[in-house]
Amino acid sequence: MTPDTKQTEPVASDTENETADVRELIGRARAVLWDFDGPVCRLFAGHSAERVAEGLVEWLEGRGLRDLLTDAERESLDPHVVLRAVDRRRPGSDLVAELEERLTEEELKAASSAMPTAWADPLIRTWSAVGSRLAITTNNSPRVVTKYLAGRGLTGCFVPHVYGRTHDLHHLKPHPYTLNRALNALGSAPSAALMIGDTPSDFVAARHAGVPFLGYARNERKEKLLRAAGATAVVGSLESVLRLVRGHA
Repeated sequence: MTPDTKQTEPVASDTENETADVRELIGRARAVLWDFDGPVCRLFAGHSAERVAEGLVEWLEGRGLRDLLTDAERESLDPHVVLRAVDRRRPGSDLVAELEERLTEEELKAASSAMPTAWADPLIRTWSAVGSRLAITTNNSPRVVTKYLAGRGLTGCFVPHVYGRTHDLHHLKPHPYTLNRALNALGSAPSAALMIGDTPSDFVAARHAGVPFLGYARNERKEKLLRAAGATAVVGSLESVLRLVRGHA
């Protein structure tokens, strides 16, 4: 049992009705679309996302481009907020491409110290072993996902179905682009799939794609955000999902 498990298990409000809802979601799913940073691992557990965002802001300021960001965007401490903001003001530019590459390099560094989400590895392996088709649908670089999966021995459970950030940043979730790519490649109807995500943007992307959604919330704040967005099936630990998948095996 990892420290992350101890943090997440008290969050789940597994009433009988909610457990039945999750069981039904799992029973219908023939394809499972995973967000990466959150449900699979904590990418920035050992390489601060806040510091990465600060580094991107400093890089822009060093080039005299401070005014491309609002005060709120500069202070967001979220690298994706910085990247999206620059893309809105300089869409398709070399500047955006270079900034995206800098973020990818930081994500690759983070992948080396990423913390596996409690119970994610056995859940992924079990779902794959019982014949479900798995895909990653993420706003992170697919290069980062591939590196992490190889390090955990999970490549065979997903590859080639890893769909992540491209240079077309307007396709980032909550846009359903990566989910639709996964569904098309897997040959799955949306209703026969299930997405596991930990943010409101994951939920919105799944809704737009017509894919049932299972929220993973490692703490109370995450759970409140997901439920406020409209998610009704939310678990605080993937252990309960693993038990249900094994029950369907």
